[in-house]
Amino acid sequence: MSHPKIANTDHDVIDVIRARWSPRAFDLSRPVSHDVQKQLFEAARWAPSSANEQPWQFIVADRFTSADGFAAMLAALNEGNQSWAQYAPVLVLAAARIEMEKSGRPNQHAWYDTGQAVSMLTIQATSMGLGLRQMAGFDRDKAQIGCRLEPPFEPVVIMALGYPGAPDALPNEKHRAGETQPRARRPIADFVRYV
Repeated sequence: MSHPKIANTDHDVIDVIRARWSPRAFDLSRPVSHDVQKQLFEAARWAPSSANEQPWQFIVADRFTSADGFAAMLAALNEGNQSWAQYAPVLVLAAARIEMEKSGRPNQHAWYDTGQAVSMLTIQATSMGLGLRQMAGFDRDKAQIGCRLEPPFEPVVIMALGYPGAPDALPNEKHRAGETQPRARRPIADFVRYV
């Protein structure tokens, strides 16, 4: 895997983790086929979850097959995210069922488990040469209504998905620069403690 965003890790990790990054520029000439999308959701399907509840749901808005769905999901994003996400081939809302399906009790791990499913999907996407950017900047009420998301599901994150494109196609200079800047992370000593 060779692109300018390969992470320079302090310790050896698998290549797909080093290659994962969050692009804003996508290639609109390359739609993401439904077969490819199914591979991504198959990866998410096998994520671990508390009591095997699998409390996630993914709402897909493919600009090439559902212009209305894409517009509704795009409208839920904040203005900054709309400026570049409008050029993504696919938007996906990840939602969490916050009640246990079997008992109806609150599921304290629903968001965590949904995050694990998104992480598995993200790694699968990276391994297939796709780019995926997760966005917390959106209006949850608009997403709930626009995506016809029924309780007890709650919106967690909206993702832009597609094959990475040319940074110069982005309308914002800051976003264009961000596509080529080296990635950086805090050292593990900042967030790992041994007891």
